[in-house]
Amino acid sequence: MPLVLLRDFFPALGRWRLWSLLAWLDIRQRYARSALGPFWITLSMGVMVGSLGVVYGTLFGQPMTGYLPLVGTGFVVWGLIAGVLNDSCGAYINNANYIRQSDASLWTYIFQVLCRQLIMFGHNFVIVLVLVAVFGVDHAQALIWFPPGLVLLMLNLTWMAQIFALSSARYRDVPQLVAAVVQILFYITPLMWRPGMLSKHAWLITFNPFAALVDLVRSPLLGQTPATNSWMGGVCCAIVGWLAALWMYSRAADRVAYWV
Repeated sequence: MPLVLLRDFFPALGRWRLWSLLAWLDIRQRYARSALGPFWITLSMGVMVGSLGVVYGTLFGQPMTGYLPLVGTGFVVWGLIAGVLNDSCGAYINNANYIRQSDASLWTYIFQVLCRQLIMFGHNFVIVLVLVAVFGVDHAQALIWFPPGLVLLMLNLTWMAQIFALSSARYRDVPQLVAAVVQILFYITPLMWRPGMLSKHAWLITFNPFAALVDLVRSPLLGQTPATNSWMGGVCCAIVGWLAALWMYSRAADRVAYWV
């Protein structure tokens, strides 16, 4: 497995101009001839945050000054997670022609997905900046935990993307399965509700790795230090996941060109 990193992963990582250009072209093509262009991403996310934040905040009896930042930051982080998981299923299928005709490492197309979603995350992050400007951050020093939390999140999303991309290339039912599971995870991950509201069913948070990953990125933006359990869960998930992804890649990479 270490040979896989030396042979494929690091060379693909070094070709950042290629996969970053492909990611940017994907976004430009999606919003071609549009007046707002990629900022439709921000607009649609802002409308969803505002509408659902007001509705569920009223239903839960939560003060908007604390609830809207909770929902807004949670949705922005979840947009990155869900986007990577769903898009990674087509990473190899959508690039079948390149895979058959080019000697580029398969990791190139994984980095393309990650870069594309990070660009969209950057557009949506405007919403977080607006929420911070309006409601403020009580303990700004907690923001120091945001960069390492985002790095750990991306490390986990990278191995997930590889596993889903390989699985989808082999079995075409996987994208539909992933989409359904992501939809379920949206409701059982503390995005629109606080973890304390689920005291009777706390196991849904304890055994949900995405709750920890969201906490690593969202808590610093809310002026809070991520829980120690979140760091431990994120690191353990990354170690186990990368071992599984590298093992799977070493066995299946040479067959992807035939599957797609």
